[in-house]
Amino acid sequence: MSSHDRSHVDRVLKIARYIALKEKANIEVVTKAAELHDIARNEEDHSKASAKIAAEILAFEGYSKDFIDAVVHAIESHSFSSNVKPRTLEAKILSDADKLDAIGAIGVARAFLYSGEKGRSIEETLMHFEEKLLKLKDLLYTDTAKAIAAERHEFLKKFYEELKRELKEF
Repeated sequence: MSSHDRSHVDRVLKIARYIALKEKANIEVVTKAAELHDIARNEEDHSKASAKIAAEILAFEGYSKDFIDAVVHAIESHSFSSNVKPRTLEAKILSDADKLDAIGAIGVARAFLYSGEKGRSIEETLMHFEEKLLKLKDLLYTDTAKAIAAERHEFLKKFYEELKRELKEF
């Protein structure tokens, strides 16, 4: 899936590491969680499936149970549609980083990539903006992510409004 490809993971990793440094979080937990957060993206409950695979990989690599538990929790709780709320700073950072990659110019591009993958129309994509993307800035946890989101959200909102306007034209 191109909307959730290696480039997405790399961007989430970069954003997550930046936030982790600013928020003084455990950079190693954040890094591993970001690297593995979408490893099972094609599964129905990708957060849970990715967390399970991550636990197996990290155990094989010899990480401690506490470290694995921290990474697993971050992955399980990162998704917008997950019913798991992040309890740790590291989990909040992964959640924020993933959401930040869904807003702004990149978020717009990814929304239309995803819609193309799913065969959605422009109108259906606008519904996705309303149901999810325009809500993301209010679901962020860290001050660092909130600061980044402010400008990205404004761009997202302007794009959405302009697209709606053009669809009603003529």
